[in-house]
Formats: sequence, structure tokens, C-alpha cells
Amino acid sequence: MQLKHLSLTNFRNFARLDAAIPDETTLILGRNAQGKTSILEAIYYLATLSSFHAERDRELINFIEGRKPLAVGRIVAEYKKGGQDHQIEIRLIKEKTRNGIDRGRKEVLIDGVKKRNREAIGNFNAVLFLPQMMQIIEGSPGERRRFLDLLISQTSLSYTENLSEYNKVISQRNALLRQLNEKGGDSAQLAFWDERLSKRGAEIILKRIQVIQELEQIAARIHHELTRSNEVLRFAYDPAYDPVSTPENQMSLMDAPTDRSMFALAQIETGFRERLESNRQEEIFRGQTSTGPHRDDMRFLANGISLGTFGSRGQVRTVMMTMKLAEVVWMKEKTGEYPVLLLDEVLAELDEIRRSDLLKYVTNGQQALLTTTDLNLFDPKFTEGKKVWRIEDGVLGDNTET
Repeated sequence: MQLKHLSLTNFRNFARLDAAIPDETTLILGRNAQGKTSILEAIYYLATLSSFHAERDRELINFIEGRKPLAVGRIVAEYKKGGQDHQIEIRLIKEKTRNGIDRGRKEVLIDGVKKRNREAIGNFNAVLFLPQMMQIIEGSPGERRRFLDLLISQTSLSYTENLSEYNKVISQRNALLRQLNEKGGDSAQLAFWDERLSKRGAEIILKRIQVIQELEQIAARIHHELTRSNEVLRFAYDPAYDPVSTPENQMSLMDAPTDRSMFALAQIETGFRERLESNRQEEIFRGQTSTGPHRDDMRFLANGISLGTFGSRGQVRTVMMTMKLAEVVWMKEKTGEYPVLLLDEVLAELDEIRRSDLLKYVTNGQQALLTTTDLNLFDPKFTEGKKVWRIEDGVLGDNTET
């Protein structure tokens, strides 16, 4: 995978940007709030149609353009995948409804052909690190579910489709639960939605089991090297519906490794449907679906200690970097090509040894863009021969080579 050219129009603080992208490592240098991170955000959006910064897509449109009744931001990229040249264009549109209310929508074109959003995800692949992504480890379960969903969706169209349909069914089933709670009625009406939910949900659960196990194997090896053999990293998947049952009156060992790889799709589907049936009265009382992959969680443990609760700032940052490097390897194994690696202020808060160890992984041949406010954070041997973009107020200056 190689990003060859990037064009931004009315995206964030860029009124216009056109740049040919070097095929190896590029350093983007500038003060804070100049647009460095926005470049990475735009490239990652090409892969996932999602922003880690903005809650709504229309927030990505340049604020001056966004004052207009009809505002459009564009991201256009030329890239090479599978030996073939491609183009992806994303149009972010803010318009007013008949009632005068602002609404946002997006259009996606692959090689000039308009695609549905879920068909477009994964045509281009990227891995992104932002400092705030440490919330994946320290924050809410929703942050971790989103991390998994964005990762898996880049390599599996079926996962994207299952997730989309699952969310629709959850919404419809919850509406029926609220109706039964408020007005009463026959709870057997839920059987139709239970069957649909368990079918889609089982696909999601099985895929998450597989991916977490695969990712853990890669990440454990990388983390062992980054910590100079001082830490053993493990992932603990905590599914809201767990096909592994805990015997009655026996407490589960929360941090003991659990192998769920032996479960077939049909087993998970059947067990999930039975759990939904057994929980009906409680869920009617609550007016919402209380079990399923929409409530899954996962934890990160170093030497058996949960980092979300007890990890130091340095530990969490190192594990997050481990995760990103593991994503690169995992995605290469799944697609046959390296994703574009996007690292924002990656060396901040790391000591000199961990900086050196980390940068070794960035020089393995894949295309990478790294932002920084200070080139002195990088070893001169690393920056030698690298392209440096200097950016100020959303404008790229003369590109240089160190």
C-alpha cells in the first residue's frame, strides 16, 4: 500500500492542500495547532470514514466554508494497492434541511464510482497513533470496542456489514422492549429480533475472539522487545455474552487466560439466543438489551496487572505504541500489504532508550508519516535522508531533506 498524492479542500484548517507523498518516511514539523495532526486525520479518514477527533463529520469542514448554507469539504487521494493505481474521494457535505436545520452527509467515490460507506471502508488501509488514543486503554469500554471495530472493518467487509445490521436490530429490539415495558403485550414478539440479533452478534463475537487472539500474539512479541524483556503483555477479552460458562457458585478468575477459540459459530449463536430469551423479563423492565457485543470490553495486562487501572503513563503509552505496531503486522498478514503508518508526536514522554527501540520498527520499509514539534527528539541517524515538511497555519512550506 502506497499513498502517492493527497489533496484537501476545506478540510479542518486547510483551505487547500496538494502534496505528493514520499514513499517511505516523512517527518511533519511545526508548532502545535498548525495542521500537522489534521493531515494524519485526513489520511486515516480515507481508511475508516471515521475521525477520532470529531463527533460529527460536518465538524471536519473548514470553519470559514462551514458558515455557508451549503458547505463542502473534500479529501482526494491517489494510492497504489495490489500493483494497481486507485483514487478515493470523500466529500463531506453540510446542508440545511427544509426546516432550516444543519445536517451532514458524505459521499465516497472509489475510482470515480460512488460507493456505500461500508463498501468503501478498507479499500485504503492505515494505522494511526494519537496521544489521546491512550483512552483506548484508560477510558470507557466504548473506546475499546471502537478501536476493534475500526481495525477489523479495514480487512473484513462482512464484519462491517454484520456490525451495521447488528446496530439496526439493537435499535429496533430496544424500541420493542420499551413498548412492552410501557404498554405491555406479548413478550414472544421478541423472538423474531432475538434470532436476528443472535445471528449477527455471533458473527461479531467470533471475529473478535479470533482477532484479539491473533493481535495478542503479535503484540506480545513486540512488547517483549520494546520493554527489553521486562514485561509480558496480554489481552483479556470480556464479552458481554461469553460462550465460556462459569460453574454455579464458582467465581471466575478474571485475569486467567481464557481460550474461546474452540467455539464454533453455531454454538455461539445458539448460546447467545438462549441468553436473550432467559433475560427477557429483566430487559423488558429495563427497556434495553443488556447483553451482546455492543457491551463487550477488553483489558490490557502487563505482568498480570491491568494497565487501565494501575498502569503508569509511560507503560500505557508504550503499550499503545505496541498496539499500533502490532496492527501494522496484523494488517500486512491479512491484506498482503503494509498499511500507511501515521504517528502523531510519537516520541513525546518516552525516554531515549524507548525512542530508539520504537524507531527501529518505523524503518522496516512501510510508508510512514510522523509529526513532531521538535526534530531533536529524533536520533540524527534516523532523520538522515528523510523528507521534512514544515507546516505553519495550514500551509506547507518548502519540503526539505535532512
